[in-house]
Amino acid sequence: MSVLPIQPDRRGLSLWQFGLLLGLLVVAAFPQVVFGAATFVARDFGFFVYPLAHFQRACFWRGELPFWNPYNDCGIPFLAQWNTMPLYPPSLLYLTLPLPWALSCFSLLHLWFGGLGMFLLARRWTGHPVAGAFAGTAFAFNGFSLNLLMWPSHIATFSWMPWVVLAVECAWREGGRRIVLAAFVGALQMLAGGPETILLTWLIVSVLWLQEWIPAGAPRAAMLGRYLLVLVLVFALSAVQLLPFLDLLAHAQRETGYTDLRWSMPASGLANFLVPMAFGTTATEGIFFQHGQYWTSSYYLGLGALWLALFALAAGPLFRLASRGGPVTSLPGTGADKCSARLWLLTAVSVLALLCALGDNTPFYPLLRRVVPQLSFITYPVKFVMVSVFAVPLLAAFGLAGLLAVFASPATGAAPQRAARRRLLGLGLVLLALIVGILGWTQFVPAAGDDTHAALVSSLTRLGFLVLTGAVLLSVTRGTESAWARFLPLILVVVAWLDVFTHAPGQNPVAPASVYQENLARDHHGMLPQPELGGSRAMLSPTAALELTRFAVSDARNNFLAKRMGYCADVNLLDGVPKVDGFFSLTPRAFDGLLSTVYAVTNGNWRALENFLGVSQYSSPTNVLGWDSRAGFLPLVTAGQKPVFLDESNTLWELARGHFDGAQMVYLPPAARTVLTVSPQTTAKVTDLQFGEQSVDFGTEADAPALAVIAQTYYHNWRAEVDGQAVPLWRANAAFQAVPVPAGTHRVHVYYEDRAFEIGAAVSGCMWLNCLVAWLAWRRRDQALAGHRAA
Repeated sequence: MSVLPIQPDRRGLSLWQFGLLLGLLVVAAFPQVVFGAATFVARDFGFFVYPLAHFQRACFWRGELPFWNPYNDCGIPFLAQWNTMPLYPPSLLYLTLPLPWALSCFSLLHLWFGGLGMFLLARRWTGHPVAGAFAGTAFAFNGFSLNLLMWPSHIATFSWMPWVVLAVECAWREGGRRIVLAAFVGALQMLAGGPETILLTWLIVSVLWLQEWIPAGAPRAAMLGRYLLVLVLVFALSAVQLLPFLDLLAHAQRETGYTDLRWSMPASGLANFLVPMAFGTTATEGIFFQHGQYWTSSYYLGLGALWLALFALAAGPLFRLASRGGPVTSLPGTGADKCSARLWLLTAVSVLALLCALGDNTPFYPLLRRVVPQLSFITYPVKFVMVSVFAVPLLAAFGLAGLLAVFASPATGAAPQRAARRRLLGLGLVLLALIVGILGWTQFVPAAGDDTHAALVSSLTRLGFLVLTGAVLLSVTRGTESAWARFLPLILVVVAWLDVFTHAPGQNPVAPASVYQENLARDHHGMLPQPELGGSRAMLSPTAALELTRFAVSDARNNFLAKRMGYCADVNLLDGVPKVDGFFSLTPRAFDGLLSTVYAVTNGNWRALENFLGVSQYSSPTNVLGWDSRAGFLPLVTAGQKPVFLDESNTLWELARGHFDGAQMVYLPPAARTVLTVSPQTTAKVTDLQFGEQSVDFGTEADAPALAVIAQTYYHNWRAEVDGQAVPLWRANAAFQAVPVPAGTHRVHVYYEDRAFEIGAAVSGCMWLNCLVAWLAWRRRDQALAGHRAA
C-alpha cells in the first residue's frame, strides 16, 4: 500500500540490485576493513567494544554464558549490560570468525542491512524504487550512521529501525503472519542492545500507528489489538535479555533523576547539517568534533537528502495537482491528504528530536525531563538526532518520487512542471545562501578553538557538491527520454554517497590487527607481581585515569597502543589483567559510589582500601603509561576480621580517612548486627582458593564463628553456600562481599545465579516456539486460501 499519490514505478532497482549497489558502496568506503588489511580501532571501538567482544568470545569457546566480568570494577555484571550483545544471534559472526576482521565487518554488515530496510520502507511508502534507493543510501551513508560503526550494538540497533517500522506497520494493517514477523523483527532489535535507539524506534512506531488509528473509518479495534499483541510478543521474545537488564538498572547508578546533559548539540549545531566541519576542531585523534559535544563526530545528512526533503514539504500541493493529470494517479485508499499528513508527521518528529538534541541550549528539553523524569535514563541529548536521521531520508524519498512523477510525462502539464522547477531552484538558492553565510561566520567571527581552515575547505567543498547535486536534479526535470537520462536518479544516489563520503576526515580510523594482539601490554610491562584473576589487581591513579582519557594523537595505531599500555577503559581484558576500574554503562550502585569517591576525593588516604582490593600494581607517578609495584596488598579472600556496623555514608567516610585495616576489621550494614553470630575477631585462615570468572571456592579454618571477606563487588545475584548449605551473603566495606562461616574447617562456594535470566529464558524460549508454530499455521492457512481462490 503506497502513501504517496504516485503510481508505483515497477522499473528500476529490485531489492537484490540495490543490495548489490549498496554493498559496492560499502566496500568502496572501507576496502581495508572488508579485505582484512586493517580494523577499526578509534575511540570506544578499541577501548570498550573490542575488549568486551574478546571476553565474550573466550566465554563462548569455553561453553559459558558471560554473566559476570571479574576483570573490571572488581567484578561487574556483563550479560545484563545489554549493549554487550551476549544474546544477539548475529554476534555469532565475530564469536566464530577471526575477531579483528569479523567485529569490524559486523558493523559494516549492519550499515548495509539498515540501508536495505530503509529502501524497502521508502519504496513501500512512495511506490518508487529509485526513491527507495536514494533513501536507503542516505540512511546508510550519513555522518551519524558512520559514527555508529564504532559501537556495534548501536549500529545494529539503528539498522533495525526501518525494519521494525515496516514490519509493525504491516502487522497492524494486515494481521496474520505479519504479527509474528513483526514480533521477530522487534525482538532482534531488542537483543541488539541499544536502549535509547529502541525507545525512539517505538516512539516513532507509536506515533505512526496513532496517525492511522485516530481517523474515523479505520478498523480501530483490529489495529489496537494487533499493535498491542506485537508489543507483548516482542517483550516476551526478548525477556531473556530484558529482565536481567531491568534488574541491573534497578540496582545501578542510573536512577530516576540521574542527570547527564553533557554533549548536547551546541547552539550552532544546526549549521553542521550544511557545513559539517564548522565550529569545531580535529584535535582529538584527527576526528572532527564540535566544541563540547563528543558523542557523535557528525550527523551530516548530505545536501541532496536535505534538499529533496525540503522539496517534499514545499511541493506537496504540486503532487496533488499532478495526480489529476493522468500519468500519476493515486492508489486506492491512499490520497494526497494522507501523503501530506505523513510528510508533516515526519517533519514534526524530526523538529521535536532536534529540540531535544539541543539539550539545555534551549528550555525545551529540561522542561520535558521535568514532565517525563524517565528521560533521565537517556544520557547525551545529542542522541535524539537519530530521529531526524531516520526521518529525513524518508522525506527525501517523497521529494524525489514526486519530482520524478511530475516530470515523468509531458501529459502532466507544463504549469506543475514549471512550478516544481521554480521551487526546486528556490530551495537550492536558499541552501547556497546559508552555506555562504556559514562560511562568512566561521571565517570572520570564529569561536575560540575553531579550525577555520577546515571550515573553509568544508564550506567550499559543500558548495561544489550543492552545484553538482543541483545539476543532476535539474537534468532530471528536463524529462528527456534519452538512454542516459534513465540513469540520472542513480547518478544522484552516487553523488549523495560521494558528498557524505568526503564530508569530513575519517570518522573511523583503522589500524593493523596486530594492535589487538593478546597479552601485548602484559608482555611489555613484565609486572612483578603480575596481577592475575584471584591474585591481585592493577589500579589507575586518578591522575593517570584523567590523562589517559584526554590523551589523543592523530595516528590511530599509536593512540590506541599508548592507552593500551596504561590499561585505559577496558583494554585490560585483552591481557586478562584484573583492575579496579572499568568503563561500562551500568555499575552496581554501591560500588559506583565508592569508586566515584575514590577518584574524586584525591586528598583521601586510600592506601588501606587499595590493600584490601589487592592492588599490587599502581600507575607510575612519573609515567602514566608505566606501572609501579606496591607492597602490603591483601589476598582477595580473607577471614577472621572484627565486624564494625556502620551505614553507607559513615563507611565511606571511614574508608577515606585511612583508619581502615582490611585484615583486622570489616564494615557491615547495621541490619547485620542482629542477624550475625560471629566473634568480634578470631583466628581464621583461607585455604585452597579457586577464584573463577563466575564463582569463588575456598576453604576456611576458624577457631570460632567468623566472617570470610571477598574483595569482589557485591551484587544481589551472588549466592553463598557453606558445606552445600545456603548462607546469607552480606555487603561488606561499602561494596564488597562477606560470608559468615562456622568454627572449624569448612568449604565455601560463592557463585553467580541470575534468576531474572532464568525466568526470561523460560518465557522467551516458550514464546519463540509458540510464535514459530503460529507462523507455520498461518502460512498453511494462507496457502490453503490461495489454492481455494485459484480453484
